[in-house]
Amino acid sequence: MHDHAAEPSGAPCGHADHESVLDRAERLCRERDLQFTRLRRDVLGAVAGQAKPMGAYDIAERLSGSGKRVAAVSVYRALDFLTEHGLVHRIASRNAFVSCGHDHGERDGLLFLICRSCGGIDEMTSPAIESQLHHAVAEAGFTPTSRIIEVEGECGACRERGGPPGH
Repeated sequence: MHDHAAEPSGAPCGHADHESVLDRAERLCRERDLQFTRLRRDVLGAVAGQAKPMGAYDIAERLSGSGKRVAAVSVYRALDFLTEHGLVHRIASRNAFVSCGHDHGERDGLLFLICRSCGGIDEMTSPAIESQLHHAVAEAGFTPTSRIIEVEGECGACRERGGPPGH
């Protein structure tokens, strides 16, 4: 997975590493006077440490150690908190979560490019797409609660490894 901040061209930018995701979360929780509990930190750390999106049951399994079980319901509560504060994003088509190391405005639309071959996900924003989306929903009289677009296909690395599409 790659996390990308807003770029004027809509092009992706650099990958946010595991530590920067956790550091950002700690800073954000301090600034907003929020509780960054051990479980929330562990859940975010588990998601940030993976290259692919993770489901709640996978996270619970990863966090469960010898003699210690972490309930999926607890993981879901932590994910709700992390999602609400922009620290993770839910990939609806996968019912899974990816970490985010960038600050997004409430009105920023996110575009996830999901590779069907390797399962990798690139996150980016695109002012051009966001502008068109804003216009379309306003014209329809619709007020979105989420501005996430998921696009499935094949990433450049997989295309290079496999040759031309369809072969």
